Amino acid sequence: MRTENNRRDFLKTCLLAGTAGWAGFRPATASAIEPFSRPGAPRLRLSLAAYSFRDTFRHPDPARRITLFDFLDYCANQGLEGAEVTSYYFPESFDEAYLRQLKRHAFLRGISISGSAVGNNFVVPAGPRRDQQIADVKKWVTHCAVLGAPHIRVFAGPVVKDMELSAAKKLAITALEECAEFAGRHGIFLGLENHHGIVAEPEDLLDIVKAVNSPWFGINLDTGNFYTDDPYADLARCAPYAVNVQVKMEIRRRADKEKSRADLRRLIQILRDANYQGWVALEHEVREDPWATVPGYLAELRKLLA
Repeated sequence: MRTENNRRDFLKTCLLAGTAGWAGFRPATASAIEPFSRPGAPRLRLSLAAYSFRDTFRHPDPARRITLFDFLDYCANQGLEGAEVTSYYFPESFDEAYLRQLKRHAFLRGISISGSAVGNNFVVPAGPRRDQQIADVKKWVTHCAVLGAPHIRVFAGPVVKDMELSAAKKLAITALEECAEFAGRHGIFLGLENHHGIVAEPEDLLDIVKAVNSPWFGINLDTGNFYTDDPYADLARCAPYAVNVQVKMEIRRRADKEKSRADLRRLIQILRDANYQGWVALEHEVREDPWATVPGYLAELRKLLA
């Protein structure tokens, strides 16, 4: 009897915890997203973006060039939990069998594919070019569904001459909403990166994120992309909406001519303060040989995330 009572108490506790967690979930009919409600303590999982080895993926010497399979092996050898497979480094032509092979390889090496990233432009008027941009994002949603990758980094678009910012935002919002609806049907999150252009300022990024009507949409928080008066404060404003985080080793304020070393401890504390729970991917972008410096940066991050 005591065992049965204990089991019931345990299930009751789980239900209560689940109810608290789902309180922050909004149905797709909601008009704007709110900061994600995440019960429990922060959980930060370390990954590595393939973009970190961009020059090696495209090396002119085939003997020195790597593939995504090589990259997954590297992540496993570094003891990582995850690997972010940037879309730029897939073969020019591949089929679903290739995706299944990549997924199998990751699984056998004990690696989770934490997500992917595409390069799109949604500040494009109605027409074939815009249709193609939307179709490309949807295509990568289906690819990620096969890979088991839960997240895709997307862009809004550049500042366009003679186009009002409000009009540019509207173009981005409608395209992001369409893509997020499609992504949600495949169980994939879209994360809008603070990637210059019309989202160079946190206010504009948040305006767009709050306007997109989808529970499968949030921010891909890039710690090195706000060139504002106080990037750390702006990252803190956006962190509650993050569905993925890319950490860079440098940061730059508006008044600075050059980038400076990022305060990693402060960046990780911002994520903890937002009760972030998810992937934190190192995106190596400094002017150093990644083969020489990435292991040390991963070790530094691993200590901070523990």
